[in-house]
Amino acid sequence: MDYSEQTVIRAFQIYTKLAKNGVVGQEEVQLYNADDRVRALLDLFSKEVDSVIIKTSEQLFFVPKTKLSPFHVSNDWIKRKYLRSGATNADIYLLYFCTLILFGSFYDSYQSPGPTRQFIGLDDWIRLIQERIDHLKSHDEEELKEYEKEFSYNWSTIIEKWEDMDDIKETAKRQTGNTISRMSFLDTVKRFLIDQELVQDIGNNEIMLTEKAMTIIQRFFMEVEFNKGIFEFIYAFEKEDTDAGH
Repeated sequence: MDYSEQTVIRAFQIYTKLAKNGVVGQEEVQLYNADDRVRALLDLFSKEVDSVIIKTSEQLFFVPKTKLSPFHVSNDWIKRKYLRSGATNADIYLLYFCTLILFGSFYDSYQSPGPTRQFIGLDDWIRLIQERIDHLKSHDEEELKEYEKEFSYNWSTIIEKWEDMDDIKETAKRQTGNTISRMSFLDTVKRFLIDQELVQDIGNNEIMLTEKAMTIIQRFFMEVEFNKGIFEFIYAFEKEDTDAGH
């Protein structure tokens, strides 16, 4: 496809704004929708840096697709910005796990066409994480090791990290400065997700998914090509119960 100089310059202007800020607004969305050539160039530019453009009704988002992307958020950056000093990869694994459970909580299966709830409270989020942890613990050690190879998730470390945390509230008198509660950890995960524009705090310890999050979930997390069956594994016992009911 041949492109005019004006089209290339316009597409590159949008690309540089996306690369710098990670997001552009309504004007760029309209052009992305209306001009096939600008859209094709933007998608091509993004592909060259292992990234994709996510479109919502009002914004375009620039999202790294793989760890090879120069725009990928590194584990070290997350540790420095969001986690306590001395945080390890175990904290990162648990942050990702809690995020997966949060995303899954809004859908009734890992292939749902859309969310089935509008919001979730932090207490319910903790309860759902505990259910998934208990499910992981139902596998013996050798099984977990095999699943760790298959999914590249350190399930044993996630279980250990979660169970090492206190399940008491932040205001509990016996909590010391050397401990961290599960609620406190989820508050950190929530802050990370808010900064990434994936959830919105609606007050009363409740959060909801943003349009950006729903678009990303549908495009990547619900596609077996990308999730590699990880949702099916994490929520396997519900699938088994459903099958048994039939």
